[in-house]
Amino acid sequence: MYGMINAIMILLLIIIIYPLIYVVSSSFSSGNAVSSGKVLLFPVEPTLTGYKLVFSYKRVWTGYLNTIIYTFVGTVLNLCLTTMAAYPLSRKNFQGKGFFTTMFLVTMFFSGGIIPTYLLFSKLHLTNTRWAILLASGMSVYNTIIMKTFFQNSIPEDIHEAAVIDGITDIKYLFKIVMPLSKSIYAVIGLYYAVDHWNSYFDALLYLRERDLYPLQMVLRDILNANNIDLSQIQDAELLAQLIGASDVMKFSLIIVSAVPILVAYPFVQKFFEKGIMIGSVKG
Repeated sequence: MYGMINAIMILLLIIIIYPLIYVVSSSFSSGNAVSSGKVLLFPVEPTLTGYKLVFSYKRVWTGYLNTIIYTFVGTVLNLCLTTMAAYPLSRKNFQGKGFFTTMFLVTMFFSGGIIPTYLLFSKLHLTNTRWAILLASGMSVYNTIIMKTFFQNSIPEDIHEAAVIDGITDIKYLFKIVMPLSKSIYAVIGLYYAVDHWNSYFDALLYLRERDLYPLQMVLRDILNANNIDLSQIQDAELLAQLIGASDVMKFSLIIVSAVPILVAYPFVQKFFEKGIMIGSVKG
């Protein structure tokens, strides 16, 4: 029985990990090897041409800058809004706690829809601006509930009572006591928001028209959908001579380049995941 389970798990691991290995190997292979289907597991005719093409593509740098802005500013805004909602809901003496919690939960099952939301952003003159991307996913109810539960289960009520006796206001209590004691949940929720911003392209597809505002994922999407490379975007003349069959290699290289920052950031917050999620997931 255990042998069969192990065999199934190994098979599933191969199914999951092989596409990742293929993408990495293809990004380091020559254009002819990729287009002819010679790449199966390891790089064929290893070369860095794909990465040279990626970093010579002007829109990649613009997309990278935009994505960094959306990710950093958006994550900070997300955490601020989530804290502003989660902390009051975690307080036992908050009037209307049940009503507001229900209202938040309703939005997890029902929403205004794409068209009404777009019309709202249009009326507010937010379309084709960075604010459309930042505010479109301003707060996640799911993350708010996790943070609320963490506050309730991880910070003893005795600390709040002692703080009240010392004359500390709720604002000071939040900033000086609650937030410093909640680093693990902020790391987890922050990573959730950051990954969401980094990988997001649908909001940009809806609200942005100027390519100078496009995030990196929109640049990647345009290249994959167009199935070609705009040669006018390549600044290195020597690379133009290497473009025969290199468009596929550039796509694979761009996928790796767009995924690396999140993969690099994950190990630094991975240690907080078990504590943050396990405590935040307890019913409170």
